[in-house]
Amino acid sequence: MNVLWYMCAPDGHYPWKPEGSRTLDYGYYRQLAQAYDHLGYTGALFATGAHDVWVLAAALMPFTERMKFLCAVHPGVIAPTLLAKMAATMQEFSKGRTLLNIVSGDAKMMGAYGLTMSHDERYEMADEYLTIYNRIMAGESVTQKGKYFPTVGAKLALPVSDTITPPPLWFGGSSDKAIDVAAKHVDTYLSWGETPEQMDAKIRQVKARAAHYGRELNYGVRLYVIVRRTDEEAWAAAADMYDQMDAASIAGNQKFVGGTDSVGQRRMSAMHGGVKPDDLRDLEVAPNIWAGIGLVRPGPGSAIVGSPETVIRTLEAYQKVGIDTFILSGMPLLEEAYRFGELVLPKLDVTRDEAPKKKHFTWNTLFDRDLDAKVS
Repeated sequence: MNVLWYMCAPDGHYPWKPEGSRTLDYGYYRQLAQAYDHLGYTGALFATGAHDVWVLAAALMPFTERMKFLCAVHPGVIAPTLLAKMAATMQEFSKGRTLLNIVSGDAKMMGAYGLTMSHDERYEMADEYLTIYNRIMAGESVTQKGKYFPTVGAKLALPVSDTITPPPLWFGGSSDKAIDVAAKHVDTYLSWGETPEQMDAKIRQVKARAAHYGRELNYGVRLYVIVRRTDEEAWAAAADMYDQMDAASIAGNQKFVGGTDSVGQRRMSAMHGGVKPDDLRDLEVAPNIWAGIGLVRPGPGSAIVGSPETVIRTLEAYQKVGIDTFILSGMPLLEEAYRFGELVLPKLDVTRDEAPKKKHFTWNTLFDRDLDAKVS
């Protein structure tokens, strides 16, 4: 399987509250990247946040050796020709470690970038956008009138088809329009943290649509994880977070996600209904899957909670319905990356690039080298 961790603000023990948040600066991001690389994660999701993902990923690239960079891209914010150039450059400089996560967002997010389109029109635009992008990355020269992107003589100077593999495309979206775009264009279909049963139904739907276009996709899910040495300790950690979910934080987040035209967000919100019950286990929507985080955080709001054995058993339940990619995170990112990386990751068959072999020195070789230097 592929196991990626998260790389985005906000962070902290309780990042929905100012006093529970942690400052994320370049030095902290370097710590995160080096930790993910050292622990052996497949890579990291550079999601939309306070910092620009391309600048951040490029700035962290020299401090890593094998982790992949899954960078969020909003169709229409930049031209498909420029995206192809950026992606090819990143792929060349990272030695093949670049991945692209295509995010159509919702009306509120995209409106801030000047894209005031309806839900369905955003996906029609994304369809045209990805068609152009894929043709350019295949080495074609593209000229077309197009509804959204009239293009004349778009072509890459870099020999992508010969020496640089085009970065694989990842994509998330739960509406019929989104699924159609994914089925036509991308390599990996992603979904926010729905239950294995819900993912089974969704994957069947996407597979059928992909088959219509003669294609096969990979599948992934974005989840939080709260792992401790025992189930009891893990649920105690979840309870500690739950205690910090005050009414103001819940109301603020529910106002933020309310009225969205994102089908995925509505499915996440339906898991808890914006209401905090007295018993946190009332939000256990499937065995060991807890929807409480969605009360205070937009986007994926569910977590796997339990011991390493429980977490692995739950990951295997997702695997059985066709999931091969997991984008995980915990709070805080650094400490929980180490916790998961030490308790769970070594027990998984994780896909990752091989780290460059380093020469190891013994005390004897170091002593001999020093002695030779003195003799000479």
